[in-house]
Amino acid sequence: MKAVFYSENGGPEVMQYGERPDPTLQDDGVLIRSEAISIEGGDLLNRLISPPDPVPFIPGYQAAGIVEAVGPSVTLFQPGDRVVAFNWFGSHAELFAAPESFTYAIPDSLDIALASVAPIAFGTAYDALIEYGNLQSDEFVLIQGAGGGVGLAAVQIAKAAGATVIGTASSNARLEHTRPFGLDYGINYRDEDITEHCLSITGGSGVDIVVDLAGGKGKELLVKALRPHGRYAAVGAATGEIPSFSFFELIGGMLHVFGVSLGQEMHTERVRALVADIFAKLEDGSYRMPIDKTFALSDAVAAHRHVAESHPFGRVIMKP
Repeated sequence: MKAVFYSENGGPEVMQYGERPDPTLQDDGVLIRSEAISIEGGDLLNRLISPPDPVPFIPGYQAAGIVEAVGPSVTLFQPGDRVVAFNWFGSHAELFAAPESFTYAIPDSLDIALASVAPIAFGTAYDALIEYGNLQSDEFVLIQGAGGGVGLAAVQIAKAAGATVIGTASSNARLEHTRPFGLDYGINYRDEDITEHCLSITGGSGVDIVVDLAGGKGKELLVKALRPHGRYAAVGAATGEIPSFSFFELIGGMLHVFGVSLGQEMHTERVRALVADIFAKLEDGSYRMPIDKTFALSDAVAAHRHVAESHPFGRVIMKP
């Protein structure tokens, strides 16, 4: 099969495109011929900081396509089914293998490209806000990085829950594009003080929950924007420079800090039901996710560079 692979950490230029052996189908595995490959934030971060193992390493978390074969213990899927799957590696290829428990059926009426970008983005946002964030309808939410894939999902989920939604982005134009998704207040983090704006919006009390999708950039400002006993959801990381919380910082601000890692729970029945609900909401128009740009798999270097440097609005996909 054709695939993208690399053998050392670094920028997009470390990736190569060429022939690799087809994946081995496990007893509980599903082999998928990919039609749409979502580029996730973790794909970029892993390339930068996680030593590839084994090498050459085929990156990628999530892709959608047609089931080509199933292992003997698989009961939920058969060849010809339309599915989206998650795995810790291997999606940047013509063929993608994943366990049955990490594979989800795509409704007949749902576009396969849209399905390819949905589970991680919306599932992560849901867990940050609802499952573990315990968001209430009268609360203020600050979403750091509201124009990205998880950010746009979080804006929609927070608005649907009845919260007041504050989002940050890198430009006023980007904020305007985000408003139709449910953004109440926008902050251009390049020109405006996040803390000052949040305190003004909330009458000085601070926001109830921060969803940090930018890997801690501006963490100090986000913490100062929180009310006492506010919740800080640590979700994404844009680079390898990860901030930390000191013991006395947590005590002094009476902070509730929690991490969200949907991948570690995507095999559960809870997440299977959650993905089904996400697909239903995409079908009826309750949820939306723009595809910023589509690249050929052979142009993975350019695709990763676009995600890292161009601040895409929504998600970026590749097609074999």
